[in-house]
Amino acid sequence: MSELNTAVLIIDDEEIVRNSVEDILVPKEASTDSDSINQAFSVLFETSQALTAARPRIIPNFAVDKASNGAEGIRKVREAVERDRPYAVIFVDMRMPGLDGLEAATEIRKYDCKAEIIFLTAYSDHSIEEIIEQAGQNVGYHCKPYAPEEIIQLATKAVTDYDKLRNLESLIESISSIGLNQNQLMSLLKNILNQVTGSLKTDMALIGKIHDNSGYEKVISTGAFDDHIDLDELIARVKNIRIEKDEVKQIDNLVLARMDSYSVFALLKKQESLKTEKMYLLKLFMQHAAQAIRNAELNAQLIQKEKLSAVGQVIGMVIHDLRSPISNIKQTAGLMREVDQPGDLIGMIDQSVEHTLLIFDDLLDFIKENPVKKVPVDLNKIIEAAIRQASAKQGFSRITMIKDIPETLMIPGDENKLERVMVNLLNNAVDAVSNNTGEKGTIRIRAEVQDDNLILHIADNGPGIPAEIGQTLFEPFVTLHKANGTGLGLAIVRRFIAMHGGDVSVACNPGADFRISLPLN
Repeated sequence: MSELNTAVLIIDDEEIVRNSVEDILVPKEASTDSDSINQAFSVLFETSQALTAARPRIIPNFAVDKASNGAEGIRKVREAVERDRPYAVIFVDMRMPGLDGLEAATEIRKYDCKAEIIFLTAYSDHSIEEIIEQAGQNVGYHCKPYAPEEIIQLATKAVTDYDKLRNLESLIESISSIGLNQNQLMSLLKNILNQVTGSLKTDMALIGKIHDNSGYEKVISTGAFDDHIDLDELIARVKNIRIEKDEVKQIDNLVLARMDSYSVFALLKKQESLKTEKMYLLKLFMQHAAQAIRNAELNAQLIQKEKLSAVGQVIGMVIHDLRSPISNIKQTAGLMREVDQPGDLIGMIDQSVEHTLLIFDDLLDFIKENPVKKVPVDLNKIIEAAIRQASAKQGFSRITMIKDIPETLMIPGDENKLERVMVNLLNNAVDAVSNNTGEKGTIRIRAEVQDDNLILHIADNGPGIPAEIGQTLFEPFVTLHKANGTGLGLAIVRRFIAMHGGDVSVACNPGADFRISLPLN
């Protein structure tokens, strides 16, 4: 917790008003001038309360500064911000010579958007809407005359709220620099999100990652969001809202902040406009939360890379040594076939060798990061080669393969890596539909061009993606209910597609539908 900021600025062209508000906030011992000051109090605030009355402990010790006109007030605000000692609350008279109160407040906002501005006036020269539009949402408007207790109450609430928001702001700014793993970070973000939504006067909020074409992924939520909100309807609503990067927007009772691919939605209990300060707080949270999530992801990737680096050289040498005897086995099987040895046994040898070599390829592809060499390649040629490899798998003959690919579709890419992507996806699809006893297995490959991007779908009518691996599907060594496989296939798919500047995602409807997007330019 930072030290409570109790700095108050009073801007009024009437000296007696400035001094009177100061004496309310910072009571002085009785003096020879006390009678005249008390008399002024009775005129301004319709009270005969003594100025030297004992002050309750809960009232802060205010530090008051004064300005006799708008220009002087603006200068003092600018200097205070430059000294890193900004004012928490600014009392401004509306009618003043030169710059009036609203003009002064509008200029003040160029230097300080966080201070609470409270207009003290006996005249309604401007509507509330006009004041909010020019001076921001975090303003107050109170008419003269009123009791000294009201001034104390207004100032106390303003500096207390200011202090809470500054401490929360400091906490938010720290999260992007804290080294935490994914689980620890999610727990911290949820705690801070609770505090942020509390300041927004709502108990329901959600952080999600919206993919332009492939749907939505929840990161964390607070409150009863999942139970009371139709997420599909909300996501559709959010996608239709035009919002710039790093912008916060309120539409009715929905507050939306979007940073990169991350978004936070907060649903207000009441349909009321949020103060500028709170919109700023939500934006700040989103910025640092998105950065913290990215840092955690990068940290996890770095740890994974270091682990792989430690064993990569050993694996590479082992694979290199094993390839030679396995290749000899394959050659021996060929010789046996030439001398009419039993064909079934030779076929089993061939299949085992091919499977072993595929595992080797998976391991080598994953531990090596050879650069992508892009040249124009024929997509149909790649897919046909992948189908030929997949056709050797058990159960392939019972599967219907449907292709919907333009005849002449050339794409820039590394032919070997793209073929490896297709082989891994088709192998997974064959495994999935081979175990689907309910209906005939079908695999559909479809490609189209959208806005200079190739969109490729590999869909099957298998059982879909198990819920327990849905969030980690593209991570290395993730596999479930497979008799064979290293769990590297989809990790390699994601890496190779990312190396081409594209992305890959999966949806269930109800089988698995893998969607690949690759840039064509």
